[in-house]
Amino acid sequence: MGSAVWLFLLVVSIHIYIVAAETDPDDNSSLRAVMSEWKNVPSNWGRGDPCDDKWVGIGCTGSRVTSINLPNMKLEGGLVGDIFFLSELKELDLSYNKGLRGILPPAVQNLKKLENLILVGCGFSGQIPDTIGSLPQLRILSLNSNAFSGNIPPSIGNLSTLNWLDMADNQLEGEIPVSNGSTTPGLDWLIHTKHFHFGLNKLSGPIPRKLFSSDMTLIHVLFENNMLSGPLPTTLGLVKTLEVVRFDNNSLEGDLPLNLNNLTSVQDLYLSNNKLTGPLPNLTGMSRLNTLYLSNNSFDSSDVPSWFPTLLSLTTLMMERTQLKGQIPASFFNLLQLQTVVLKQNELDGSFDIGPSFSNQLQIINLQGNSITSFNNTGGPISFDIVLVDNPVCQETGAEANDYCSLPQPDSSSVYTTPPMNCVPNSCGTGQISSPRCICAYPYTGTLQFRGLYFSNLRNETPYESLEQNLTRFFRFPELLVDTVSLSNPRMDQHQYLLLDLYLFPYGQDRFNRSGISKIASALSSQDYKPPEQYFGPYVFTGAAYEYFSDGPAHSNKSSAGIAIGAAVGASVLFILLVIAGIYAYRQRKRADRATKESNPFAHWDPKKSSGSIPQLKGARCFSFEELKKYTKNFSEANDIGSGGYGKVYRGTLPTGELVAIKRAQQGSMQGGLEFKTEIELLSRVHHKNVVSLLGFCFERGEQMLVYEYIPNGSLSDSLSGKSGIRLDWPRRLKVALGAAKGVAYLHELANPPIIHRDIKSTNILLDERLNAKVADFGLSKPMGDSEKGHVSTQVKGTMGYLDPEYYMTQQLTEKSDVYSFGVLMLEIITARRPIERGKYIVREMRMSMDKMKSLYNLQQILDPAIGFGTSSKGLERFVELAMRCVEESGTDRPTMGEVVKEIENIMQMDGMNPNAESASSSATYEDATKGADLHPYDNDSFAYSGAFPHSAAKIEPH
Repeated sequence: MGSAVWLFLLVVSIHIYIVAAETDPDDNSSLRAVMSEWKNVPSNWGRGDPCDDKWVGIGCTGSRVTSINLPNMKLEGGLVGDIFFLSELKELDLSYNKGLRGILPPAVQNLKKLENLILVGCGFSGQIPDTIGSLPQLRILSLNSNAFSGNIPPSIGNLSTLNWLDMADNQLEGEIPVSNGSTTPGLDWLIHTKHFHFGLNKLSGPIPRKLFSSDMTLIHVLFENNMLSGPLPTTLGLVKTLEVVRFDNNSLEGDLPLNLNNLTSVQDLYLSNNKLTGPLPNLTGMSRLNTLYLSNNSFDSSDVPSWFPTLLSLTTLMMERTQLKGQIPASFFNLLQLQTVVLKQNELDGSFDIGPSFSNQLQIINLQGNSITSFNNTGGPISFDIVLVDNPVCQETGAEANDYCSLPQPDSSSVYTTPPMNCVPNSCGTGQISSPRCICAYPYTGTLQFRGLYFSNLRNETPYESLEQNLTRFFRFPELLVDTVSLSNPRMDQHQYLLLDLYLFPYGQDRFNRSGISKIASALSSQDYKPPEQYFGPYVFTGAAYEYFSDGPAHSNKSSAGIAIGAAVGASVLFILLVIAGIYAYRQRKRADRATKESNPFAHWDPKKSSGSIPQLKGARCFSFEELKKYTKNFSEANDIGSGGYGKVYRGTLPTGELVAIKRAQQGSMQGGLEFKTEIELLSRVHHKNVVSLLGFCFERGEQMLVYEYIPNGSLSDSLSGKSGIRLDWPRRLKVALGAAKGVAYLHELANPPIIHRDIKSTNILLDERLNAKVADFGLSKPMGDSEKGHVSTQVKGTMGYLDPEYYMTQQLTEKSDVYSFGVLMLEIITARRPIERGKYIVREMRMSMDKMKSLYNLQQILDPAIGFGTSSKGLERFVELAMRCVEESGTDRPTMGEVVKEIENIMQMDGMNPNAESASSSATYEDATKGADLHPYDNDSFAYSGAFPHSAAKIEPH
């Protein structure tokens, strides 16, 4: 019987181990690259396999990484491109890591399966990329509490599955984007989104009528503390699902929509501190309204509305400086939920009467600065504050003796703090706090910020007790390890947000491990936790840095009986454990060998033979020789699509059906060793739609191979020469120039570190299936380190005709060297001539021929007739001017590539083109031109990936 049990345990144990998921090689490589870029990653990162060994914060489905949840981990760094290779990623939560800075890269569009993108309370800045609208499954987009600037991307309107949209507390500016026709998206397309959170920004302009419609399901619309102007649109009254509406602290003007009373589900309505005018609308239908803020507007002077007593759920009424006049009906104070009434600085007059009965929830009625002549109380003792200061009733002799004729003194009693649970709080050591159970521990702390609130008495314990119970029930899961919850210090900030300090105490130990903090913080940042709806509206949590991580739960003492039992059980299963340990050690050794090979495929790199130190990889996939041999059908001639001085290029087909271009160095060739290493190091870390993508590489069996995306329409040189059969008219040439400029600008300004290409030329600009330009060939590229101020002193390399003369003379390489080469490229685009042709240099020929006093600057004999001169002469002239600025002799006189991009966009707009529209490869001219053409972009004369050169140009590499 015992043997049978042992055998069963052995089989089960082996089975469990075998089916444990090993991470997909590409995902593994990407995570390790991210790990090398970030500081303060969890301590178990880098040990074993991310999925199988459960790296903190990494969630997997099978072998694929599907979630990264690392909030409050004190991470430092940026969103490196490798994270965007995780194609199965569904959730990315990096909230509360102030050390995460830089931009949100456009490459975020690669995460097509992403459902949650949560970056609350980090240090990100720059513009939110328009590519954010390319995530079809996104449900939560939380970018609040960062330093993002620029406009709200209109492309967000494409996110048809979006539920939560939070961009509050940034530096966003400009107008609220709405759609224009059926092709240009806007926020009005988000009919399934429930949350618009845009408070605390710099948004301006009017609120578009089109923003709201009856099709929408919004419950929270928060645009407080911006610079919005114009009227509140009547279309707001069509969104009957709304619960919280905030447009306070803007510059809104005009009448309030009369249909606001259609919003029967609204609980919070904040419109204070605007320039609103006109009559107050009748809000009788808003039966669920808890909070009404209308202060500091210029409404028409009118009697106190008769509908005040119909607001049966009202807790807070704030209408300071709104030109109210007349008397308040006594029945109003009988509303059962009423707590706060502030009607200061109005025109109320006559007698003030609170009636025979009033709400037992009342805390204050502030009528300071009105014209009230008397006060009648027929309802017995009053336990709340009444303020009638600066009214005639308080200007009579002896009136100052009345309590209501003096300002109430601040309540010095302490606000709410969770009491201990029938115990005496401990005096704890440094950093520790006594929990409600009077146990010393290191709690996880942070601040809850409520943007909507359904009570105004901050000293009422009931809402906080309800919140405590709710939090405790939610977080008392075994995997979260929370024992007790404590709340303290409720207070209102200047934005009318309720702030509340939260303490979460660990269960069974004195501190949390990283996994526990990650799960707790993620539940709060992702809004998985919901507060009690009867008291609290939308919230945001800000987690404080946690300093006391442990590797696991604290050890507990075992009784001698437990030890004896454990020893007996241990003796019984010793044999089986030894067997399993042997199997485990064997598999671990094989896995470690495999992981070493995956993480360091250059373990056998020989610096002497391969021209350079070991490459620093950033996530490029390592292909085996056998894989590439299979994908190219044994490097068959049928798949040979180009050759050059470096070697050959083969077309390959991956198992997914994706076409790739495989650049294979000549056997034993020492030429290009540095280029091979440089392209891997640099190109694997850059990701832009106008830069050719490196998919992987192979370095084994003496082979050096690079695997790129397949670019079907060859090089720009091929099209300009007519070799590819593609006709480039003026709009297409402008589009190609813009795409190439964007690619180079990305390398200079957004790549980390910045990259100088050093070999910008027409054979290194490739055209994809829609004739979009892609910058290629990084064999000569040079990264700019932080210590390199303005230039790099380096051996001169490049292509004659494109080479910057200042760089050639001084050997000091700067970004302006690429600008010069790009200027030559621009001249090549409009002339279809090689830079050096028949001994003539294109830059010199242009300077000698140019005459700005004549049409087309007297360049008709030089410009390519295929452009068509009659239609766009103004744009051509500005294009020529820009090109000549790029080839100025002094680098300081040349524009930056970012300026080049903007100028080309201006030229396109001037010529009636949309700079953001994609090239149309299906146009009739293109189809006709390419019929029957043999489009091989990698043949001998246009070896775009190798850096080979046309007949009239040559590489210059002086010693």
